[in-house]
Amino acid sequence: MSEESVIVPLKKPKWLRVKLPIGKKYTELRSLVDKYDLHTICTSGSCPNMGECWGEGTATFMILGNICTRSCGFCGVKTGRPGTIDWEEPEKVARSIKLMKIKHAVITSVDRDDLKDGGSIIWAETIDAIRRANPETTLETLIPDFQFIQKNIDRIIAVAPEVVSHNVETVRRLTREVRIQAKYDRSLGVLKYLKDSGINRTKSGIMLGLGEKEEEVLQTMEDLKNVNVDVITIGQYLQPSKKHLPVKEFIIPDQFKKYEKIGLEMGFRHVESGALVRSSYKAQKHIL
Repeated sequence: MSEESVIVPLKKPKWLRVKLPIGKKYTELRSLVDKYDLHTICTSGSCPNMGECWGEGTATFMILGNICTRSCGFCGVKTGRPGTIDWEEPEKVARSIKLMKIKHAVITSVDRDDLKDGGSIIWAETIDAIRRANPETTLETLIPDFQFIQKNIDRIIAVAPEVVSHNVETVRRLTREVRIQAKYDRSLGVLKYLKDSGINRTKSGIMLGLGEKEEEVLQTMEDLKNVNVDVITIGQYLQPSKKHLPVKEFIIPDQFKKYEKIGLEMGFRHVESGALVRSSYKAQKHIL
């Protein structure tokens, strides 16, 4: 292998240093998660914002297993043949939220293209179970595209979460490389369908540092505004492992601030833009 072909990983800049989570609320929730073996994306994904979110009573849960039918180049979730459906999962998630006294819950899932319903039945039953057990808890659902099969998306619409989110993840040009089995326009179509069907608050997110240009980011923001998305999150892509796409660039904080300013000027209700921003960051504020 020649020296020219060796890819040297970029060194993380100082603004990506993460503070250790602290505080009474975080300690209490951490104890509950460990004691009852509760499953949150916050812990399994080692989210940098875990302490802050837990301190504000927000947590994210992943349903439908931990094996995805898609193989996105940015995602650390395992790809393969998922296991059988756990029909008791809705009640388990609802119980976890009750034990943790979560004020605002974010629910997400792997893609389940192996299922005729795309997992949408479990999705709807989970939301119903959470509402029965936790009537004061507000909900955000970060959904897959369900291959834009409308009857599957309709199941989410019918249970009316306060916020429905679906991430485009990257700019149009990079979608085939970054998301592989997904389609940029299909994701926009899902977001438009949600809004046109009466969902009050829709949301989407993109990652930066994969080789996109500023004008492409702005165009993506414009595309999301054109389908009436209310909330956008913009964060730094970090490589989960050497098998995943490399980081092409670490975006400086001032650039994130610039995107936030432009997004608010475009008319988005909320714009979360920063290196450590993830899909559910400050999620409890996005229902306001």
